[in-house]
Amino acid sequence: MVKFLNLIIGGAAGTIARYFLAGVVYKFSGTSFPYGTLVVNLSGCFILGLLAALSDKKFIFGPDARVLLMIGFCGAFTTFSTFIFETDNLVRSGQVIRAFSNILASVIFGYILFRVGSFIGEVI
Repeated sequence: MVKFLNLIIGGAAGTIARYFLAGVVYKFSGTSFPYGTLVVNLSGCFILGLLAALSDKKFIFGPDARVLLMIGFCGAFTTFSTFIFETDNLVRSGQVIRAFSNILASVIFGYILFRVGSFIGEVI
């Protein structure tokens, strides 16, 4: 029962954080490119890398916190399905270069930021 409560709390927090962060980014960048989703996905990669290192390497938090933060929060915070949907919208509207730019930026920078988060988590 604690596991499900952690998932619910983490998921709700992640969803709210995603909504507000993407909204702030879109407010400043506009919607011609999915910058809000890109920022959420990249920061989510960093946060997940950091939390993974703190959990797996530093043993700073246990299984309950891992469920709350890594599965609940990060699972709801990152928006990969929205990323695919928005990328498809770019392709369908003829903006193929923007679509592939979004794919490349999300995957390449996401991996780099995951590793940076992991490294920081290991040295803390």
